[in-house]
Amino acid sequence: MNWHKIPPLASLRAFEATARHNSFSKAARELNVTHAAIAQHVRNLESYFSENLVIRQGRGMATTEKGTALAKSLKSGFSTIADGVDDLRSHSETRPINVSLTPAFASNWLIPRMGAFWSKYPDITINLNPSAHAVDLASGEADMAIRFGKGDWSGLDVTPLVRDRFIVVASTEYTKEHSISCFQHTQDLPWFFQGMMHERKLLMEDAGLDLEKANITMFDNSELVLAAIKSGAGLTLQPYAHVEQAIANGSLQQLCELKDDGLGYYIVTKKGRETPSLLTFKKWLLRAAKGT
Repeated sequence: MNWHKIPPLASLRAFEATARHNSFSKAARELNVTHAAIAQHVRNLESYFSENLVIRQGRGMATTEKGTALAKSLKSGFSTIADGVDDLRSHSETRPINVSLTPAFASNWLIPRMGAFWSKYPDITINLNPSAHAVDLASGEADMAIRFGKGDWSGLDVTPLVRDRFIVVASTEYTKEHSISCFQHTQDLPWFFQGMMHERKLLMEDAGLDLEKANITMFDNSELVLAAIKSGAGLTLQPYAHVEQAIANGSLQQLCELKDDGLGYYIVTKKGRETPSLLTFKKWLLRAAKGT
């Protein structure tokens, strides 16, 4: 192979991520670099090939015909590399299992239960990598992901873990100070959220809350939201799994539950890549979710 005829791998990787997301910003977050770095890598490739690889489309972007062809080849090539690495790594039973999951699910559901796993399986190392962004399992970024959604991720092994529901919660002290009946008379009360999810918007609007007029404060993560709610600052709408422990210990009180819309947490792995250690952890997760 003549490496002098191949552009820098960093640029190829940046372009593949950009093409897959149709976004410089999303590619930057995935690769943990700046927006400017991704844009520069793509410009370098365009100069190298003397071809436009991406075009602007409104607020977004899309690949050109040449860009689409290159992206397809890169995806295939990087997947082949990832498969080879996975095959080699899978022979090592002692290697850590890398698990991607949201910070909220890690701190509020999984971490309180992990002591039982570590006690029973001391020889299996689990690396938890909390992130709000979904990793690309096909590229080998993680061995397992615990994702929130409806389980509709094609090309992956998807197993339901926790069928979640959204509930309105506040501190016990706050509920004593205010007469609250779910969404009635809450339009002017303070609400706290992290990165308003599409599902939350639909649920709250369906319940009759006018989001344009509501008193809403946004935080970067759910830990800050729950800290504010526990201090008696106001209300929030959260998946039950995020507040289960707080309700159990009395620091939060459930006010009402919204309709079930099929959302939940799922164990997601790459097809055919479940090592014995990973399978052991997966089975333990499912038992923990059932409380057995």
